[in-house]
Amino acid sequence: MIERKEYLDRLKKWKDKDLIKVVIGIRRCGKSTLFELYIDYLKSLGIEDSHIISVNLESPDNEFSNYKQLYKYVKDKIKDEKQYYVFLDEVQNVEEFQKAVDGLYIIKNVDVYITGSNAYLLSGELATLLTGRYIEIKMYPLSFKEYVNFYNKDADEKLYLNYINRSSFPYALKLEEEHEIDDYLDALYNTIILKDVAQRRKIADTSMLRAVSRFMFDNIGNCLSIKKISDTLTSDGRPISIHTVESYLDSLVESYIFNKVPRFDVKGKQYLQSGEKYYATDVTMRYAILGRRNIDVGHILENIVYLELIRRGYKVYIGKTGDKEVDFVAENKDGFTYFQVAYTTRDKATLERELTPLQEINDHYPKYILTMDMDPIADYNGIKKINVLDWLVEENEKN
Repeated sequence: MIERKEYLDRLKKWKDKDLIKVVIGIRRCGKSTLFELYIDYLKSLGIEDSHIISVNLESPDNEFSNYKQLYKYVKDKIKDEKQYYVFLDEVQNVEEFQKAVDGLYIIKNVDVYITGSNAYLLSGELATLLTGRYIEIKMYPLSFKEYVNFYNKDADEKLYLNYINRSSFPYALKLEEEHEIDDYLDALYNTIILKDVAQRRKIADTSMLRAVSRFMFDNIGNCLSIKKISDTLTSDGRPISIHTVESYLDSLVESYIFNKVPRFDVKGKQYLQSGEKYYATDVTMRYAILGRRNIDVGHILENIVYLELIRRGYKVYIGKTGDKEVDFVAENKDGFTYFQVAYTTRDKATLERELTPLQEINDHYPKYILTMDMDPIADYNGIKKINVLDWLVEENEKN
């Protein structure tokens, strides 16, 4: 098992705190393994097996027709007043699960941990019922830094290309051949489409849902509007309404296949209602869907940088400054940091193009250009150009 130290440390931090620990993220990103690692940690502290109750709700051995059965199953295992640790994996598979979770939470000697593969887990009735009672830990597939640590190698371009070609899902590390990885990702994608999107949203036309998803994978990092997606698919002979596109996009984001990034007016310091972009949670999944043709290395690098910013706890936006764009505006408690991302800026015109939007920002927050160029750190009147691989593996505290 790969030790996901960042996430494991967060669970340790919240141990025995009077909050439900909710771990959410795309299927197969490592949530179940995280629970196994944390359970091993609990056992190392002397917690008895009988006081650790773990239920994988994707297993046929643990099929409960309603929340009452789940609640009773767990409660019947609580035999004394010592502390119990309850783990409910993929809890969304139980109808009205939030009532069982709430019931277990109010038992004084129970520390509750749950996982789910859909953002719906933290919306609707769950959010209403459990407001102020849970802490959310959003989990992602392996970061480049975790990938480097696993192989115990230097963070060079060869390893980066391996990373973006062989998937960031932990299980893919066990697969040898590229076609095996593609088959695995295709199977995973189909499971997400059918279980986490079509089944939950009651979508009958899965072929149209897949068409929207394919379009999104083919346009990672492009500025999109719902109307543009509708018009493009319709002109390709697949008529679809704006309303349907919007609904499908929401579902694909909820299932964590894609991440929606809104726009931000840097000069006016205000959020904009249109012109958002979408980035994939795993860039290699697009190869399983589209094949390995026409790979846009620039947008792939943008995607990797976006995911790293999210992992570091930033709120991330696409920046607008006049008629120009800043790739990412990253916000935390200390303010803003601005990023331009380019595979290379060795060409003078390209460097000028990347510098100009940052030069037009009049505040004093940090500004960076991240590139694959193996050059010394450069400073252009306060705008630092640094190697993106060095940046991806540097030590950072969670914001």
